[in-house]
Amino acid sequence: MNVVVVGGGSWGTAFSALLRNCGHDVVLASRDPEQAATIAATGHNPRYLRDVDLTGITATTIAAAPVAEADLVVVAVPSRSFGEVVAALPGTAPILSLTKGLDPATGERLSTLVRGRPVAVLSGPNISEEIARGLPAAAVIASEDEELAGRLQLATSSRLFRVYVNSDIVGVELCAAAKNVIALAAGGADGLQLGDNAKAALVARGLAEMARLAEAAGARTETFSGLAGLGDLIVTCWSKSGRNRRAGELIAKGYSPDEAAREIGMVIEGLTTAPVLRDLSHRLGIELPITAGVCAVLEGKPLLGLVSSLMLREPTSE
Repeated sequence: MNVVVVGGGSWGTAFSALLRNCGHDVVLASRDPEQAATIAATGHNPRYLRDVDLTGITATTIAAAPVAEADLVVVAVPSRSFGEVVAALPGTAPILSLTKGLDPATGERLSTLVRGRPVAVLSGPNISEEIARGLPAAAVIASEDEELAGRLQLATSSRLFRVYVNSDIVGVELCAAAKNVIALAAGGADGLQLGDNAKAALVARGLAEMARLAEAAGARTETFSGLAGLGDLIVTCWSKSGRNRRAGELIAKGYSPDEAAREIGMVIEGLTTAPVLRDLSHRLGIELPITAGVCAVLEGKPLLGLVSSLMLREPTSE
C-alpha cells in the first residue's frame, strides 16, 4: 500500500519503520519543515528515536504529503490536535489512528471525529522504543468495519508484530485513554516508594475502574482484559520508558505537571485525558476514584493525601 503516516513523534517514527518493513511505500509527514528536511537528508529523526534507520521512507511536511493519493492514512498526533488534523486531511482513504486519548474539547472518542471515510484504531502494549528495536510485540486493531480491520491486520502483521482484530472500537479507545491516567498514579506510587504490593493493588483497582467505564459506555468488558486493556495497562505502568508512569513519578518527587512534561520532552497524554475522563464519568454516573484522585493531584492536592483518601474509602466488596 501507499501509506502516509501523519505525525513525526516516537510512535509515528517507529510505526513508519514497521510499515516499511512490511513492504509498504511509506511517507512520514511531520508538522515541522526542519524536522522533515533532516529526516529526508539523513534517514534519521533528529528529535525522536534518533537511532532508527528511516532509509526508504519519504519524509515531508503534513501540508505537502500526498494524502489524497494514499491507500491508508495513519494518524499519530497528540489527542489535543487530532480533530483539527483529521478534518484537514484531503481524500477519502481509511484512517488508522494510533493516538491514545479523548478529545479535550468535547470528551468524545477520537474516532468519532473522523468524517466521510472509514476509520480504525490500533492499540496495545506497544512501547515505541521496543518496536523500533525489533522486539516482538502484539496489538489489536478495532473498527466497526470488519473488512477494513481484517485488511489492516494483514497489512501490519509480521513475525515481530502480531495483530488481532476487535469489533469493540468503543472499548479499545476507552482502554487507550484510561490506562494513561492509571499509569500517572502508578508512577506516583513509584515516586513515593510505596512498594510492589501497593502498586499492584493500584493497577488491579485501576483495571476495575476501566471495566466499570466500559460497561457504562456500552463497550464489552472482556476488551479490558485483552491487549488494549490489561496488556497496555501493565506495560504503561511498569515500563521505564512509559512517559505517563515517568510523569507520575516526577510529580511525586515535587515536579509540577508542566515541569514533568518539560523534563520528559514528549506529550504526556494522561495529563490531558485525566480531567476529560473524570467529566465523562460524571456524565455516565459512575465512580472512578483513582482518576478523580489523579485530577485532584494535578490540581494541587498532595499525593500522600490521595493515598490516604483511597485507603480510607468505605469498605466494599471486590
